[in-house]
Amino acid sequence: MLRHRNELPVEGRLPPFDRATAWLNASPVTNESLRGRVLLVSFGTYTCINWTRSLPYVRAWADKYEGLGLAVVGVQTPEFSFEGELDNVRRAINEMDVRYPVAVDNDYAIWEAFANHYWPALYFVDAQGQVRHHHFGEGAYEESEMVLQVLLREAGIDVPQGLVGIDPRGAEAAADWRNLGSDETYVGYGRSEGFASQGGPLADQRHLYSAPTELRHNQWALSGDWRIGPEAALLFEPGGRISYRFHARDLHLVMGPPLHHAGVRFRVRLDGEPPGRAHGIDVDEEGYGTADYQRMYQLVRQAGPIDDRLFAVEFTDPGVEAFVFTFG
Repeated sequence: MLRHRNELPVEGRLPPFDRATAWLNASPVTNESLRGRVLLVSFGTYTCINWTRSLPYVRAWADKYEGLGLAVVGVQTPEFSFEGELDNVRRAINEMDVRYPVAVDNDYAIWEAFANHYWPALYFVDAQGQVRHHHFGEGAYEESEMVLQVLLREAGIDVPQGLVGIDPRGAEAAADWRNLGSDETYVGYGRSEGFASQGGPLADQRHLYSAPTELRHNQWALSGDWRIGPEAALLFEPGGRISYRFHARDLHLVMGPPLHHAGVRFRVRLDGEPPGRAHGIDVDEEGYGTADYQRMYQLVRQAGPIDDRLFAVEFTDPGVEAFVFTFG
């Protein structure tokens, strides 16, 4: 168990936050204002499922230790262009109960200053402004909290024994790794794999797509009037559909109408039927839901047993943009 400062070598100095494009939940945070406090820096972007599943731990640490000398700063560095829209970010972090200061990093300036490459990423900084530890990706939550405790004790703070106990729900719940047989799948042609509509993707062209009679494992397809761009596919007419044969407990889709456009109604089916008890938090048992802005929507949450399932979402309204499938 991690207990001593010599287990935490100095990795560098804390870079400044002065090139943030905006701040949410607080006035701009500076290195000077953080002097004497232990700092946790959490890199993420609001549609990232991996960051979402790490969020309840960061939130719990902020609640437990901020009164004991810990500062938490989130850094929102966008993966998709819509994640740079301040109205989207502000709404998302409010809905996701992110309470600590968030630096909006649209220019990747803070990302580059930390030489970061991951969502999520945690950087642990001591009270002297030295980076002492980091963790990339999900997991290692007990170790991360013990690092915070070591750094707080180094600063002379009497830290209570024990670690946080949480029970994440909804999209924040840990993945069912044993049954996870489908990988993150991008819809835009820039990184797309597994696309099975007849004729393949036509880049940046409006086209009437049709799905094959059968989809194999981890294949997906469009049906209807779509234009596939580098990041997303845009639907032009009602009745468009996306299908995917997947293997996972959870299925999420990052999608929504562009900023300031009307919401888009949709219906989800599993193996041709309403999802029933396998519905995600963003649809009802009949599979109905509305995408009112661009974010990650949980469309399927199965109780088990987990097997290959044919997912389909049909849009009653035009105007949706679909970006990426993620699973859990």
